[in-house]
Amino acid sequence: MNPSHDPSHPSPMSCLRTSEGHPVPLLGVSLSGEVLGGAARLVVRQRYRNEERRPIEAIYTFPLPGEASIAGFAMECAGRRLEGEVKEREAAFQAYDEAIATGHGAALLDEERRNVFTASVGNLLPGEETVVEVTFVQALTADEGALRLMIPTLVAPRYIPGAAGGDRTAHGVQEPTGDVPDADRISPEIARVDYGITVDIVFDLGRDVAIESPSHALSVRREEGYRQRVSLRNDKAALDRDIVLLAAGAPGVQAGVVCDRTKGQEGTFALTVVPDLFDVHAKRASSRRDVVFVVDVSGSMQGESLDQAKRALRLCLRHLAEGDRFGVIAFSSDFEALEKAITPFTQTTLKAADAFVEGLRADGGTEMLEPLLAAVGMLGDAERDRVVVLLTDGQVGNEAQIVDRVVKQGKGARIYTFGIGTNVSDVLVNDLARRTEGAAEFIHPGERIDEKVTAQFARATAVRVTGLEARFEGIDVGELAPAERPALVDGEPWVLYGRYGQPGMGRLSLRGTLRGERFHLEVPVELAAEASRPGLEALWAGARVRELEESERGLGAKRAEAMRKRIVDLAVRHRVASKHASFVVIERRTGDRRAHGQPEARPVPVSAPAGWGTSSLDLLAAPEAAFAAMPVGGGGRRRGGPDVMRSLVSAPAPMAAAAPPSPPKPAPAAGGLLARAKQLFQPSAAAVAAPASADRSAGSFAPPSAPAPGGPASLHHGPPPAAAAPAPSAVPGGVSSKGGGLGLLFEEQLASGLWERGDSTDLGRLSSTALCLATCHDEGVDSAHPIYGAQVAKAIEALCALAESLLQRGGADGAVAAALAAAYLVASGRRLRAQVRDAVAAAAPEAVRALLGELGDAEVLRRRVEELRGA
Repeated sequence: MNPSHDPSHPSPMSCLRTSEGHPVPLLGVSLSGEVLGGAARLVVRQRYRNEERRPIEAIYTFPLPGEASIAGFAMECAGRRLEGEVKEREAAFQAYDEAIATGHGAALLDEERRNVFTASVGNLLPGEETVVEVTFVQALTADEGALRLMIPTLVAPRYIPGAAGGDRTAHGVQEPTGDVPDADRISPEIARVDYGITVDIVFDLGRDVAIESPSHALSVRREEGYRQRVSLRNDKAALDRDIVLLAAGAPGVQAGVVCDRTKGQEGTFALTVVPDLFDVHAKRASSRRDVVFVVDVSGSMQGESLDQAKRALRLCLRHLAEGDRFGVIAFSSDFEALEKAITPFTQTTLKAADAFVEGLRADGGTEMLEPLLAAVGMLGDAERDRVVVLLTDGQVGNEAQIVDRVVKQGKGARIYTFGIGTNVSDVLVNDLARRTEGAAEFIHPGERIDEKVTAQFARATAVRVTGLEARFEGIDVGELAPAERPALVDGEPWVLYGRYGQPGMGRLSLRGTLRGERFHLEVPVELAAEASRPGLEALWAGARVRELEESERGLGAKRAEAMRKRIVDLAVRHRVASKHASFVVIERRTGDRRAHGQPEARPVPVSAPAGWGTSSLDLLAAPEAAFAAMPVGGGGRRRGGPDVMRSLVSAPAPMAAAAPPSPPKPAPAAGGLLARAKQLFQPSAAAVAAPASADRSAGSFAPPSAPAPGGPASLHHGPPPAAAAPAPSAVPGGVSSKGGGLGLLFEEQLASGLWERGDSTDLGRLSSTALCLATCHDEGVDSAHPIYGAQVAKAIEALCALAESLLQRGGADGAVAAALAAAYLVASGRRLRAQVRDAVAAAAPEAVRALLGELGDAEVLRRRVEELRGA
């Protein structure tokens, strides 16, 4: 690549400076690559230029996806391109440090966390440009009929719990603590920055797809065949939010085997199984569930995020059935619970939960560990299906501590995590889900939280095969990842990576337990003699490295050191990054290009997260007194005055990409104020005036003015007294799904699965339910709908049972027939339709039995429902 032609280069007049007055050496970032099938191979290029009169060392802390595998590192300078190599972390640093000390050029890539990296570029010469290139591969995720690619763009400020202490080893603004000893390595300075990012990604998925983004305005150009080239409409965007790309209409993750092998060498394969457990599921009664919902109500959740999270909770509650038990916990700097223990799901407890959820207010920090431990502590019955649902927008520094302790204490409970916002820690969200056999979901601004959470909760309660054993027959494979097989979940892709020496034909035998009974599935496998799948080896190696790193925890010193050496060996052989192995590249210099003396370090500041606005940054020059009462980790909750806190939060930035702000004047050195100001990223929402929403959807609830419920108690028993249940929506016939109306409709669903509109008799509930199901049919929603399908199915089953009861009492033949007609219209799949048909066939009155000849005629069924509407 010729650096002079990189589109991320800013104008020559730009000269951004740090809070200490030094020019910022980072000029811009570009993201390029291609998406083929279910994986992406992407390259991040960072362009540096030294605007000072002496050599410097640029230090940039930046994010990459936590599930990605780093597959390459290179440096371009003085017209040359130099490829990096992987070394044990300390050896890589020694090689880098020796090169810098002796006047040569060098670049080092260190993994701080799986999703946080530091690039150090040493001996940048005055007036000279250097490009550092990081290549990574990433498997895409399925997202409701689309493939989803999400790239983080900045290391956002994190909540750092624990008492300060320990040696600093980096230039971050946070001090190391007992809980987060590397806090100074993951906390870059926040400042106004004018460098941005450009995007050039080619999608080639073998069919026409629609490329969309909830995060940025795109420009999509069609090329030969099915190739589409995606860039940002505004050319360059601020690095202040994740880049989210959706390929709608993509074929998704296909079942089968793909290989990468050069003839005569060891190969790599990825095997995908998409299980269809419908027939088996239909033969078994559903198991009883214990579910605890844990929702983040810290200050940064204020506004639309919390409104939608509350809607999502109300909808998920209505997925529960008679016999299920549940709990609700809300947390910020402390936490409160609906009840101290899980409670049976009834109409009474549903109303109490609605009131509790409606009373939630955003306030305080993100103390996540104790509420999660309380949640898994409620799930003690090993005979029941145990689920935790976590909704958070939090960046926390003690991810590993949280994951380890929650997994250990909640053994057997599955955790389904939802990361809400622009810069959520994907390591925390993914690790909690993966290590408990749950699932993770990321929700970017512009995407509806309630829809995502409801769809994922339906999957969380789907039928699954546990205790899975995988055995290959007829072929020889080695070093599989993951080594511990996750559960097979109905309809969800199950992926296994591995290595093989010899090609051949064989099969994979999967055995496990499905609802207490034995399960067996055989999958044919062909390992190719020659095949090309770029990036597949790195995906396998990265998955294997991550798994080995997780297994380090809990080992004794001697075994941990042996494991570390094994990880380093694997990373070096397959050229992937690890917390124990770093990429390093050396430029050997001669003559005038050889530097003399130690270069001065220049840490690169990063943009504030989207939604901070510029007022937060003005605090850097505020008087010392302005910071005297800021929220901190490790215990108590301290608050500043309204004026200070109001300056911290602004209305969310629009999702369309905007040009980065113009460069500010050099800021005075902030000294100790700088580190303290960074802790203000999670203010007390109680002191912030909530921004008025100019365009609130029909599914959003404006928070009432009642004070926040509860207090600093560790557990709150019962709903807060000031809370009120959500108001009922309009008559169902007028509900529209565009604007969240269907969401409101389902929020009114009773615990039984029925609806009650005014008439509280059984006949009134039958008619109300039939009319609501008719509305669903009008809106194209049936029992297979990805968001509301489970609630529709629940309503159909409840309506069939109620119809049978009414027929036994007599006198409601016409209403029952119309209700069963409405149920059949929205029943999708053999099981539910058979249930409605059986209810019709078992009826004695001829007026109902006449439906048997009409069930295949949707128009006739609709007319029956219209008669009920007219009545």
